[in-house]
Amino acid sequence: MSDPRDTSAPDSSARPTPRRDSVPRAKASRDKAGRDKASRDKAARDKAARDKASQDKASGDTAAPETAAPDAAPAHPVRAASAQASSVYGTGPLAGTLARIERAAGALSTASVARMDDVLPWFREVPADQRAWVTLVAQAGVRSLVEWLRRQSLDPDQASQEVSDEVFDAAPRALARSINLEHTVQLIKVTIDVVEQQVPRLAEPGQEAALRDAVVRFSREVAFAAARVYARAAETRGLWDARLQALLVDALVRGEQPDVIASRAAALGWPDPTPVAIVVGRSPGGEVAAIVHNVYRAARRIGVEVIGGVHGDRLVVMLGGATDPLAATEKMLAAYGDGPVVVSAPVPSLDEASQAARSALAGFRAAPAWPAAPRPVLAGDLLPERALAGDVDARRTLRNDVFAALARSGGELLETLDAFLAAGGVLESAARSLFVHPNTVRYRLRRIGDITGFAPLVPRDAFTLRVALAIGRLGAASGGAERD
Repeated sequence: MSDPRDTSAPDSSARPTPRRDSVPRAKASRDKAGRDKASRDKAARDKAARDKASQDKASGDTAAPETAAPDAAPAHPVRAASAQASSVYGTGPLAGTLARIERAAGALSTASVARMDDVLPWFREVPADQRAWVTLVAQAGVRSLVEWLRRQSLDPDQASQEVSDEVFDAAPRALARSINLEHTVQLIKVTIDVVEQQVPRLAEPGQEAALRDAVVRFSREVAFAAARVYARAAETRGLWDARLQALLVDALVRGEQPDVIASRAAALGWPDPTPVAIVVGRSPGGEVAAIVHNVYRAARRIGVEVIGGVHGDRLVVMLGGATDPLAATEKMLAAYGDGPVVVSAPVPSLDEASQAARSALAGFRAAPAWPAAPRPVLAGDLLPERALAGDVDARRTLRNDVFAALARSGGELLETLDAFLAAGGVLESAARSLFVHPNTVRYRLRRIGDITGFAPLVPRDAFTLRVALAIGRLGAASGGAERD
């Protein structure tokens, strides 16, 4: 039995001897675990920093994400709303006011239409459907104001922004024909006045003056946009009117039926003034639109109605409301080119316009035969030249109104006229050939002038009477039948 006080070392064979490398391995394992934990903590902190940076970027915060604490408190609701508004409306001086204006768009348009009813008498007569379109345009205008102010807020350094014409796209194009530019300007003014009166309620405290100034500048841009819309409408209408004018001139030249001419003139807004005359001259050349514009400008100066157009090398104008078409045409000669300008006799209405056009066109074709003709000249003064050129109307007029009238008044008038023309216009020689006193010849010649309107003692009228005698006798030789 062993002694308990024996402190000698036990036998080495009684317990296993530990391995020499077990201690370093345990220490390495503990170091690795510590490093893994540090890596996970760092990754978590980096992720939190990235998330915070993303939130700050979305809300417009410019603070560096590195400086934000990972465990920062969530954003305040009011600050979040302000950040969201900043992202939508910008950071300009009126950013906080835009939301208020946008929410009040419907009320502003309704108030504007109500004010139009109160201050614009003509607006009360506007049909209900057009009033509805005006309301939509007012709403679109308020929305455009918000968009215009938003662009200003996002880019405060930009001095002005052009208002898009889409403000007026809410209404159909027919509205531009029923509401003219003057009335449109009045509507814009009323709407702007309503918005200005609501500035204290719409603007945030301290932004009233800035909003009022912005509204004034916006109203100017809206006025320019309205002018552009109406200018395009006028240009389109002008192109269509030019085509209608060309069709009307073509109908006059071709001698269309009166109802065709009347319908095309009505499509152009012809007020049907009386009397009506047709003027034909040579076109000055150049752009047709410029030529017609000069005609209209000259007509406005003398207070007459015109519809004109270029047909080939001729400028044909229908003149209305001129009591003296020859004098009116003389004031419009600058719109024509070189050469003769022929004016038809005035007719009472458009129903006879085709006949007037025939006489003016025939006179224009025959005018070169009378080099000394005045400018302008009446188509009736060119009767002999027109008859010689084959104009049926001129031949009929000379036969019926001159020769036949003289034949009905007694044979001595035709005999005296023949003798006077054969004597070369010498009254005494005509009296000797007729065996009458010169005063008798003088009396008969005066009667001829009273009956026909042509005085034999005037050389130009004597020429007309000579042609009338020839045409009348040709007709009589053919049995009196109308063969022209």
